[in-house]
Amino acid sequence: MKGVLLINLGSPEHNDLDSVKKFLREFLNDKFVINLPKFIRNFIVNLIIVPFRSTKTLKAYNSIWINRESPIIRNTQSIVKKLQKLISTPVEVAMRYQEPKIENALKKLSINGCNEITAIPLYPHYAMSSSLTTINHIKELNVKLGLNLKINIIESFYNDDRYIKALSENIRNNIPADLDFLLFSYHGIPNKHLLITDPTKEHCLKSNDCCELDSDAKRYCYKAQVLETTKLCSSYLGLQDNEWGVSFQSRLWPGWIKPWTDLELERLPKSGKKNIAVVCPAFVADNLETLEEISIRGKKKFLEAGGEGFTYIPCLNSDNLFLDCLKGLITNKKES
Repeated sequence: MKGVLLINLGSPEHNDLDSVKKFLREFLNDKFVINLPKFIRNFIVNLIIVPFRSTKTLKAYNSIWINRESPIIRNTQSIVKKLQKLISTPVEVAMRYQEPKIENALKKLSINGCNEITAIPLYPHYAMSSSLTTINHIKELNVKLGLNLKINIIESFYNDDRYIKALSENIRNNIPADLDFLLFSYHGIPNKHLLITDPTKEHCLKSNDCCELDSDAKRYCYKAQVLETTKLCSSYLGLQDNEWGVSFQSRLWPGWIKPWTDLELERLPKSGKKNIAVVCPAFVADNLETLEEISIRGKKKFLEAGGEGFTYIPCLNSDNLFLDCLKGLITNKKES
């Protein structure tokens, strides 16, 4: 029997300091997230980041926590509940970090009689700090637990027609009539990650137009994939080149791909873009990075820089078109 596993990034289990510290330690100590020698990574995470950022991070979570629930958990579970009504195969949800655990979801699917699993990391674009760490963890657990499941993994779906349609229609339904500019803000990653995931070791960042060139690297190139998603959506919506842009948020330090969203939000009003909308296509479920970083802090930064109108476009969450996309990925059927 077949089963389905949807995996998202994760969240602190509770909105208290201990939970935040526990989450940050697990997340940031992942070698695929901070790619440094283990002793250096442990030193930076456990002795610098966690002690000095936990209180600030907790404050951010407290500003978006809903009825004792983390938004990313709540929104992802809503996706699963609606998807289960559309397909006959069992569906489980898990988080890469913290609860609900991937290990428990795999066990439950196996106990329920599933011997073949379609696993979908809910990251449309491939990155080592999200997709790769999740994929490796699933494979390791399958061996460790002795489940012997046949696991089919959807690595990415950045250019899937149904995803582009869902994303574009969601944008269309949420943008104001007086819009000057649409900013596609994607989660940032270090440039180093692009080099590591380049299977050719000869393509990524070797030229200014590397993302425009055909290469085997594109299958694993986060930057090339987000740029293609943006162009496909812009074309779907009939936007001119001067009506949209791309930026990257959530950087931890220098050396991350540019341009950076926070600086773009300061620059845009000065360039005459006074009424903007921001969409975050790297996320399918609203979370800390969208609800607090963009919708609260990003809006404040834009308005303080001289902007007049700021619209945050929600993630797809349990949007019906996105559920159609997931159903198609699971059944491997093309859009009709």
